[in-house]
Amino acid sequence: MTEAASAAQTPAEYWEERYAELERVWSGRVNLVLSEVAATMAPGTALDLGCGEGGDAVWLAQQGWQVTGVDISPTAVERGQAAAQQLNIPETSLRFESGDLATWGPTRAFDLVTCSFLHSWPVTIPREVILHRATGFVAPGGHLLVISHAAAPAWADPEMLNGYVFPTPESDLAALALDPDRWETLACELREREATAPDGSSGVMTDGVVLVRRMT
Repeated sequence: MTEAASAAQTPAEYWEERYAELERVWSGRVNLVLSEVAATMAPGTALDLGCGEGGDAVWLAQQGWQVTGVDISPTAVERGQAAAQQLNIPETSLRFESGDLATWGPTRAFDLVTCSFLHSWPVTIPREVILHRATGFVAPGGHLLVISHAAAPAWADPEMLNGYVFPTPESDLAALALDPDRWETLACELREREATAPDGSSGVMTDGVVLVRRMT
């Protein structure tokens, strides 16, 4: 796929083509920060925005959460459903649906809303709009967790990033536009984790982490 062709596509077209042209895009493992944060909470209802092939959503369901996963790509959603079926996770515990997060909305509020690595290049998405909309999906007493890539790994090709500017935890927190009388900020920080490069060598990734709790 050429850069010019990608730029002419909508986000839905680009991501569906990306998933469809590969047997698997992501590892299927839960994101480390999500597993650490969720482990401190009693399982309840969870919403995974931009769930991809369902790694986080499946893990949450296995921990006892009642989960909804949403992604813009129907192919990604189908893979999430297949993973859940393979693990015998019932639809009452985990369901997936396809939707554009710029306009999609749930019919209920959730105890935990997660947005993990909601990045998109060379096509762009209204990321700040999506993050702000996510605050409306959190139930009173619930949490919103935003995990982002804070920088490219050392092995990344700069040309592939096409000048992409990575968000900071502070910019993600600002995008939420929280009412301080209704929300408490629990974390707004950078965290490093070990990672493996495509060639098998060890490396480090830096994640931006924002965790907030809706008080009322």
